[in-house]
Amino acid sequence: MMSIMKRILIGRPLKSTELSEQKLNKTKALAILSSDALSSIAYGPEQILIALMVIGSAAFWYSIPVAVGVIILLTALILSYRQIIFAYPHGGGAYVVSKNNLGVNAGLIAGGSLLVDYILTVAVSVSAGTDAITSAFPALHSHTVEIAVIFVILITILNLRGLTESASILAYPVYLFVLAFILLIGGGIYKIVTGDVSASAHTPIGTPVAGISLFILLRTFASGCSALTGVEAISNAIPHFKDPAPNNAAKTLLAMGGLLAALFAGIVYLAYYLGTVPNEKVTVVSQMAEEIFGRNVFYYFIQGTTALILILAANTGYSAFPLLAVNLAKDKFIPRMFLIRGDRLGYSNGIIILGFFSILLILAFQAKTEHLIPLYAVGVFLPFTLSQTGMMVKWMREKPKGWRQKLTINTIGAAISLIVTIMFFLTKFPKVWPILVFLPLIVLLFHRIRRHYDAVGDQLRLSTCEPAFKIEGNVMIVPVAGMTHVVENSLNYAKSLHPDQIIAVYIAFERDSEKEFEEKWKKWQPDIRLVTLHSHYRSIINPLTKFVDTVEKKAKEGNYRVTVVIPQFIPKKGWHNILHNQSSLLIRTFLLYRRDVIVTTVPFHLKK
Repeated sequence: MMSIMKRILIGRPLKSTELSEQKLNKTKALAILSSDALSSIAYGPEQILIALMVIGSAAFWYSIPVAVGVIILLTALILSYRQIIFAYPHGGGAYVVSKNNLGVNAGLIAGGSLLVDYILTVAVSVSAGTDAITSAFPALHSHTVEIAVIFVILITILNLRGLTESASILAYPVYLFVLAFILLIGGGIYKIVTGDVSASAHTPIGTPVAGISLFILLRTFASGCSALTGVEAISNAIPHFKDPAPNNAAKTLLAMGGLLAALFAGIVYLAYYLGTVPNEKVTVVSQMAEEIFGRNVFYYFIQGTTALILILAANTGYSAFPLLAVNLAKDKFIPRMFLIRGDRLGYSNGIIILGFFSILLILAFQAKTEHLIPLYAVGVFLPFTLSQTGMMVKWMREKPKGWRQKLTINTIGAAISLIVTIMFFLTKFPKVWPILVFLPLIVLLFHRIRRHYDAVGDQLRLSTCEPAFKIEGNVMIVPVAGMTHVVENSLNYAKSLHPDQIIAVYIAFERDSEKEFEEKWKKWQPDIRLVTLHSHYRSIINPLTKFVDTVEKKAKEGNYRVTVVIPQFIPKKGWHNILHNQSSLLIRTFLLYRRDVIVTTVPFHLKK
């Protein structure tokens, strides 16, 4: 049944030779890898207005110069990540750049930040998409968390089906979203040109506003920079592109940057000119669409596509997280299970882990986008800063042709990214402090995992491994719970190996049953030594492990090896296992940690 369900949800397994068919062309790559960055247009401008609200709506004209600053930073980031694509064509983005140029710890900070950021990408995107749905249908507002969790599960399943299939589905809503926002901006500009918008709806640009300060403007700029999250995803995902991968990735990055800049500028300008004020229950985009078109088909088209791209923007995380995890796993900083491809040739373990932690975040923050965005933005601007700095070091060290121009681009990007990161910590510390706790813990965990893998390698390597234990003989211990075919099967197996000694061990809870069992055993297996152990506290594990330890110490003196042969019957149907106490599994679990004891299980398969 489970296999059938898996085939229905995930699809048929793909051969390894079909991997090249899972590569993306530029059209699909733009949809699947730019959806996060493009979707931030729906909430980035709103974050600018929310930051200016502390002064009042009269300060909204400052959103225009702030937006110009955001676009300048976007330009620097796009040009910088284009350089990263050609400098590191195998992907890895900020993690690889930082590790190679700034050192391992800098790389791990960038990698750890991005891993957390991609989890936040899914949580923020789905939460923001749910907000768009509840703005259009207020009756659903009380079910925000449940809707968000359902969407994460659906996107996770979609990604488990494979990259090409998910990209084919995602391309439509992404391009429909771009069309919807072009219609929204075009409709708004037409309304402004025809004089349908009152000049009193907004404060003229340049009007002095009491209470404004450089600190507030920097905080507003930092809030607006949340629209730049996801810009780095293409440089991380170069292996997803068809050949020539770096060229296709660079062109896709430029296309994304152009679309993001144009749509972001248009929405900020419209929001300012229309005098749109942020509302907790209705998004800025929803208010603008209603004012420009009314509650008609155009309004629901814009809201519908906005909700879709906000939800499906999570797919950027699903595309980039597994590849980043692969790079970290190759360097032995996270478990090697992230290197394994699933049935559909995707890195399934990374996809499942990402979905699981995203749901935990949504539940923890109750799908409140405004609480997640600051943490989300810090998680991406820290790697931005490190990657730009890393590229600066690379150009100064290697000095290739045109390195001064490249250095200038990266220096501008690093400086602005650093300012934004600092502003987030200064202005939103109550919301972003967790990263100061979790990031060092993540880096420490990375190092612990690496030390474990190094220690395992040292112990397994023939040149450094300690000499193998010389075995002169073998003592076999067979725990028995009764006189059954299961026990008989295990005893016959032990005899076939011709050990020096076989010891059957019976754990008795009652004295009467102990004597009775000994008498029956002498008649049934007279040539097998039986040892009965009385358990005062009805425990099987304690007396058995103590006996095994005693035998093992004596056996070791004569270079004998102790093997525990565990009888186990296997029910015909899997669900029958819950009807049995699984004592054999419990014994095996405890004994596996005995250094010099071999544990083997002899299965007996039931037929009905």
